[in-house]
Amino acid sequence: MTMSQTKHSSLIPMAIIGILFFIFGFVTWLNGSLIPFLKLICDLNDFQALFVTFAFYIAYTTMAYPMSFILTKTGYKRGMAIGLGIMALGALLFIPAAFSANFIIFLIALFTLGSGLTILQTASNPYIVLVGPTESAAMRISIMGLINKSAGILAPLVFTALIFSDLSSFNTTALSSQELDLLANKLVMPYLVMAIILTGLIFLVLFSSLPEIEFSEEEENNKKRNIFHYPQLVLGAVALFFYVGVEVVAGDTIGLFGQSLGVANYTALTSYTMVFMVIGYIIGVVGIPKYLSQEKALVFSAIGGFITVTALLFSSEQSSSISTFLWGWTPIATIPDPVALVALLGLSHALVWPSIWPLALKGLGKFTAQGSALLIMSIAGGAILPLVFGQMTQLGGDMQFSYAITIPCYLFILYYALKGHKVKQWRKV
Repeated sequence: MTMSQTKHSSLIPMAIIGILFFIFGFVTWLNGSLIPFLKLICDLNDFQALFVTFAFYIAYTTMAYPMSFILTKTGYKRGMAIGLGIMALGALLFIPAAFSANFIIFLIALFTLGSGLTILQTASNPYIVLVGPTESAAMRISIMGLINKSAGILAPLVFTALIFSDLSSFNTTALSSQELDLLANKLVMPYLVMAIILTGLIFLVLFSSLPEIEFSEEEENNKKRNIFHYPQLVLGAVALFFYVGVEVVAGDTIGLFGQSLGVANYTALTSYTMVFMVIGYIIGVVGIPKYLSQEKALVFSAIGGFITVTALLFSSEQSSSISTFLWGWTPIATIPDPVALVALLGLSHALVWPSIWPLALKGLGKFTAQGSALLIMSIAGGAILPLVFGQMTQLGGDMQFSYAITIPCYLFILYYALKGHKVKQWRKV
């Protein structure tokens, strides 16, 4: 599997894909700010407001495989441009949604944005794998992870400054129709600017020196008929399903867990998980492949997650040596040990996604687009496993014990790291 312009430096392709990964993070992390805003202007209850995330993420599950056929027909470069165009359309749909304050139109706009992101993700992740040596692909994806997370930090700050800064001036319990219209219309200009930027990126991609992906003759002439004849891919998709699930559990439940234990700053706890993820990405950038192979990074990640959760299950609801060691300064050292250990899971999670992608896509050749789509569909784990976690907590009344659902996930990831990625025929699984 090669790039058609193998003599070209990988710096330009990396820079262009880096811009796209920044867009992924910026658009995705806006959802957290949109939920309370749309709840207010559309008069929603909590359950209805959460359809913001549902409409966005369901696009990954329903559209990834169809979008892969677009990539096969158009090529990866033009496919990325098409994805940006779909995203620009989604951004423009926010304008009639804002003027009408119609929640259904907002959901359609979010689904359209998610659909465009789906084709971009399906194309860009294998691009990063193929833009350089396969053994250093996890390092390159780690760089993209750092860019993605920086956008995730920036997006809420920018939109808070542009849209949400003066919400305190409104009586949110009794807004007049005029006030609702005023608030809704504040979305128009930012999303118009977003559409313009996305349109500009279309031309950047199309007229750049971004090389097209080509495949070797051996890969083109393989006898396998579809992606399900590649065990390392299917098993990799299962591993990613579990990974995304445990990542979301660690990132999205830590605030609730801290609140249940009386932590004063529980609303900021997700940031601590992100700090450890960033540290993990830096380790990947520096260490892979010079000091650490992708397979070993995945092994250490799975074992690290397993050990951390085991310690979490048996730790006391107090702040002692563990949290003091992790944080190192007094205000944060007051976090109970179990909460500190949930945050520490971010370190084990950082290199799982970067490591699985090159292992799962190896040797797919002409099926790379469909294989990438299958891996993108595994993001559904982030929707399903947190619900299982919540149901366990609801039934058992012990949130700390509910983290036990992550143990089989880490064990499967460990299996994939040790054996699953090497399986070439199903009878050898």
